[in-house]
Formats: sequence, C-alpha cells, structure tokens
Amino acid sequence: MKPSFNILVIGGGHAGLESALISAHKGCSTLLVTQDPGAIGRMSCNPAIGGLAKGQMVREIDALGGKMGSFSDFSGIQFKVLNQSKGRSVWSPRAQVDKRVYEKTAREKVLSTKEITVCAGEVVKIEPNKDGFLAFLRDDTVFLIKAVVVTCGTFLSGKIHIGERKILAGRMGEERSEGITESLKDLGLKSGRLKTGTPPRLKANSINWSLTNKELGDKNPIPFSYQTSKFNPPNIPCFTVRTNPVSHNLIKENIERSPMFSGDVSGIGPRYCPSIEDKVFRFKNQDSHLLHLEPEWINSDQIYLNGFSTSLPEETQLSALKKVPALKGVEFLRPGYAIEYDFFPPAQLKATLESKKIPGLFFAGQINGTSGYEEAGAQGLIAGINASSYVLNIEPIVLPRSSSYIGVMIDDLITKDTLEPYRMFTSRAEYRLMLRYSNTFERLSELAEKHRLLQPSFYKNLSRLHLLKKGIVENLNNSVKPEEITTTTTINQSTPAKKVLKRPEVKIEDLPERFYQCSDESIEPWLKGEIIKDVETEIKYEGYIKRHLKEIEVVAKNENLKLPKSIDYSTILGLSNEAKEKLGFVNPETLGQALRVSGITPSDVSVLLVNFFRSE
Repeated sequence: MKPSFNILVIGGGHAGLESALISAHKGCSTLLVTQDPGAIGRMSCNPAIGGLAKGQMVREIDALGGKMGSFSDFSGIQFKVLNQSKGRSVWSPRAQVDKRVYEKTAREKVLSTKEITVCAGEVVKIEPNKDGFLAFLRDDTVFLIKAVVVTCGTFLSGKIHIGERKILAGRMGEERSEGITESLKDLGLKSGRLKTGTPPRLKANSINWSLTNKELGDKNPIPFSYQTSKFNPPNIPCFTVRTNPVSHNLIKENIERSPMFSGDVSGIGPRYCPSIEDKVFRFKNQDSHLLHLEPEWINSDQIYLNGFSTSLPEETQLSALKKVPALKGVEFLRPGYAIEYDFFPPAQLKATLESKKIPGLFFAGQINGTSGYEEAGAQGLIAGINASSYVLNIEPIVLPRSSSYIGVMIDDLITKDTLEPYRMFTSRAEYRLMLRYSNTFERLSELAEKHRLLQPSFYKNLSRLHLLKKGIVENLNNSVKPEEITTTTTINQSTPAKKVLKRPEVKIEDLPERFYQCSDESIEPWLKGEIIKDVETEIKYEGYIKRHLKEIEVVAKNENLKLPKSIDYSTILGLSNEAKEKLGFVNPETLGQALRVSGITPSDVSVLLVNFFRSE
C-alpha cells in the first residue's frame, strides 16, 4: 500500500509554504517534499518584504489566511510606507526583515503544523491515475496523491552564471531539480527558460560607513498583518551609495564577459530589475546609479547590495565596486550571479491556477514565470486554497481584477504572454484607487469568511473594524463650525464635515476629534489611525470611486459570459490569424479574459459575441 495524502506540495519556498499551510488549515493531509527541510521559507534574495504593489499583496495574503505578513511583522527591523508624496492609492508598505528570524519562524510554523508531513527528497515524476496522482521520488518512494501543487522556484534545471563560470544549481550551494520538467512535458505541458539574478553579499566591516548615506524607516511604523499586536520594531538603518563614471567604464570594458551580452544565457531576464551591466548599457546618459546597502539580519556581518544585480566575472564585480569611495576596501562573502531555470507559461492555467489539461494539478510561484517573494506567496496561497477545494469538492476561489492585486496578477499571468519574469506594479491595476492597502480587510473579509480561511475569532475583530469605519462615516454627516477647523479655509458657516473634508486643504485631523474618535480599546491604535485616514481617502476621491464602480459593473457583464470549454478557434470566420493563434493557446474561460489576451482587438471580441452569445 502506497502512502497516501490529500495534497502534495513540491518545494518549500514562499509559494510552497503558503500552499501547505492553507491546505492544512482547510483540513487536508498535506505532504511537503523539499530537497532541504532546513531551507523552508529561505529568503534567497533581498532581505525585504513588500514594496510598490507588493506591500498591498502582502496585506491581501494576510486577509486571505496567509502567513507572509505575520512572519514579516515578527522579524521586521525597519518598516516604511513608500510613495507617501503621492496619492494614497499607490502608498505601499515595505519592511526590511531579519532573514534568519523570518526563515526560522516560517520553518517552525510548517514543521509544527499537525496536518503537514515534511519529506526530504526530490520528486522526479508525476503520473495521473484514477485516484489522483502517483508521485515518484528519486529514492524510488511512491506516494498516492489527490492533488498536486508544483512550486519549484528556480530549481528546475537551474544553471548559475558568474562570467564564464557555470554552476549547475537551484540556488548557490543548493542542488538543482531534474526530472520534473520532462515529466510535465510528457503530460502535454509546454516549458520555457527564464533568467533572474542576485547581487553580491558584502562583508560589513570592509565598508567605509562614514561615506554612506543613512536611511531610516517610519517613526510610527505600521505592520502588515491585521492580527499583529504590540507592534514595536527596531528602526535599524539601511545605507546608500552611488556608482560613478569610473566604475561604469570598467563595466563597459568587460560587458562582453557578461553571459547576458555574450549570448551564453538563453533565458530572458527581467526588464524591471535590470542588472548593473544593463543599466550602464541602456542608460548611457546617467553617470551614476543608486545602490542600497541592506543588513540581512540584526548586527549582520553580511550586507545585501541592492541595485547591483550582475553576472559579470567576480573580479570585475569587485573591481567596479572598489571605484566607489565607500567600497574602496570592500570584500565579498558571495559574488552576484545570474540563474537560468525552467518555467511553464501560465497561459496553460485556469484562473484557479489549476492546469487546463490535467485536473488536480496546480502551479505557483516562479514556475509560472513570476519573480519575487510576494508574487510567489500569493500564488501559493491561491493554489493551496483551490487544491483543497478540488480535494473537498467545493467551490474554488477566483479573484477578479477589481478585487485585489492578486487577482490582477493571476489574470495577467493566464492571459498575457510571459516573455520575462513577471513582477507586480501599481500601474498594472486599472482600479488601484479601489485596491488600497488600507482597505484590504473590507475588500476580502467576506470572501475569507465564506471560504473559512481565517480563525473564527478573527472575524469578530473584523466586524469591529467595519463598525468603526461605518461610525466615522456617519459622524461626518454632522455639521462643523468654521471656528472648529484648525486649518485655513474659506468655510464661513456651519457645514457638513464630509463636505468640508472634500476640500484639498483640509485633512481629517483638522476637524474636531468627535468626528473620528474611537472608544473601542480592542482595536490597535495603528489600525484606528489607518481606518480614519482611509475614510478621508474615500471622501476625497468619492467621484473617482463611483466612476470605477460603474466601470467594474460594465466589465463584469463580459467577465461573466462563459466561453465553451473546447473551441477550435482556427475555424471561426472573421478572426485574425493572430487572434486564432493567441486564443487557441490561452483558451480563455470568459469573454472578459479573451479581451485581455495580448494581441486581441475589440473586433475579435465582437466576432466571439456573434458566434457564441447571439441568443443572449
């Protein structure tokens, strides 16, 4: 008799651990297979969580039962809300974290979860059968599984490049994974190659810190998780330096030794996070580039050099950095490198992250062509929820674009060609005014409750937040006298506070406290402040929000028009050849998704309307 589990999760990175934890929460017996159980939750790149759009996504992970936010709050050493000089719709929380604490916290959570069995090994083959899947490990162990979530990160046929030097590895010092790519291709799935990179790690005592610029976090930081209390993180600084023309010239002289420029790397790299050689080559008019010196843990002897991702030879990396005054005596703990790996184009997936070809097979993380801890964690969470739903035979979760950044990401992945590693940006979300980090609990709490993704006690806390916000909104319908407003304004008679607040010169703190006071001591002070400011945002942008809601309603009509599951697009008259090819590959589930496929025009959608929805 083969050992049996409800769900197999392959890989113990950020996608894998979120997938395993939520599957266990849903009551499914879960087998997590990873080459090194000690590396579960490892932060293989930068020591930070969140950032532009990514911070919103971490909040969403938290609201849907994921753990990245709470792990970050526990291990964070500096917190900052980015973009505060701009509109609140693009404000994004970010945290520097202690890598060691984060990894230890994540690993212990997985290992202590009763419903999760961790197995040190390597899955080399997945074979569908009448009961689900047979999963074959390299040591000839075989497991019977009902659903599978593949989260292999950069480990599939991974190859590291440091100049002319090549290392077969999934990460520096860690074995790559072989066999799964071929197994999945045998099942009819298509694969490709992508590339990403990481910068050098520097010895802290080799840096002249007096020649750097100090950067601290916010004085009044806010956490990621709605479940965090007694939040008082240290405010440990990061530092910045800049490259210079001398270091740029040295890079230019050796640029042909970079695998990306020599043609040694076949995988496509990220445009949004260019290597230092890309920056020097593409932005020839810039005589310097900003570099961030980030401690990897408290009192760290290892410094992450953010902004200097590279695949140049080690000696060239070192020589170029020594031209920066603060780094004149710098020493490496590890050079920067590029890594090439297999991925599976996500157009082969449903919006649930389930394979269109193979029921019960789900994909999450970098195997879908994404980059970043946050993107991986979000996908792992959704794949885990839906793998559990598949096993339990209940309704899966599908997040529309209007609901969340996670919904935007998944829709982008399954409808658009992934030609480079995908990263979330606020600009990708057309309804970003609706998707603020500060209203996450409102957007997603109903869905979380419906799918029982959070502990029952937490829903009581959420109801308190809803009541607080409702009370503030109602209070603002009352009038305020001109003399009660603490900023200069042209108001000369008693006016409803809501109307006053719409004026650009008036902030909610300029009104008497009775309009926004909260006596509920069970709500954390930071959360009270966040809700108060979010009410202000909604009032000031009321007109834009109403317009967005109307647009969402119109889009939803097309979104809900289901296309037949099996269409031979090559036979449909009126479609362009490009449309036939693109639609045939993506095989969209709805008319709305078809419209968002890269290269599809409104006239193509009109042809689909005529062919499939004439009677409606």
